[in-house]
Amino acid sequence: MLIGVRARNDRADSADELLNSFVRGLLRKANAVLIAQGGVFKPGAVRSRAIELHDYCMADDQADYAFVHCTFKIGRGRSAEEQRAACSALFEMIKEHFAALYARRYLALSLELYEFNEGGTYKHNNVHARFATPPAPPPGSSVAR
Repeated sequence: MLIGVRARNDRADSADELLNSFVRGLLRKANAVLIAQGGVFKPGAVRSRAIELHDYCMADDQADYAFVHCTFKIGRGRSAEEQRAACSALFEMIKEHFAALYARRYLALSLELYEFNEGGTYKHNNVHARFATPPAPPPGSSVAR
């Protein structure tokens, strides 16, 4: 999941408040929500990151507006119901996570699902082995499996 975050820096705490206090926790919660989807997403494939945007314009650009736009990218193979359940769970978590901030400032929250074609992606990932049964030893360790 990609998360774009931006706040105007008219107030000293705007960007820091969003990025430091709220976003790191959001990333961890997002991973937990996806891993809790009953095996729909492999734990080793779940990753979240936040990207701060420096150039943007929101509404009339006259207030301390902020937004969090989440792009949830998944590979093909999940049913419409699995996609809907994951998106609903993610968006409810996002709204709950930002509820206090939403109540005291201008804030737009959004979530976009993007299902990509597996033929157009390239992957090299040894993280899945950590979640295998039995787990594989960490890369670089001398423990034989």
